[in-house]
Amino acid sequence: MKTILVVDDDKNLRRLYKAELESEGYRVILAENGRHALTLANTEQVDIVVMDIRMPEMDGLEAMAHMLKEEKYLPVILNTAYSCYLDNFSTWAADGCVIKSADMQALKEKIKETFSRQAAVKETNL
Repeated sequence: MKTILVVDDDKNLRRLYKAELESEGYRVILAENGRHALTLANTEQVDIVVMDIRMPEMDGLEAMAHMLKEEKYLPVILNTAYSCYLDNFSTWAADGCVIKSADMQALKEKIKETFSRQAAVKETNL
């Protein structure tokens, strides 16, 4: 079972993402900010990170930079309410950037696409 680390400062969104992604067959762990996410990424076996950008204590971009410094192949999908980040070079290290929506279909598709791409890369390296 693949494990997704969901990082968002909104408690209700974390609950929604957990319920929706668990219904897709994933194990989901939750963090309320970038600092907490770094701790979990170092102590849990995480397959992918879905992270908000604007959060207190440590934002998603800073947390992503720290995570990728430790584990450069860890997939990170930025999930933000602000479309201005879609064309912002600071998000280019991420495997994707999705605009938050009550309909989580775009996020679910990006997660599946990222896992498929990751599997294809592993297969070609064998």
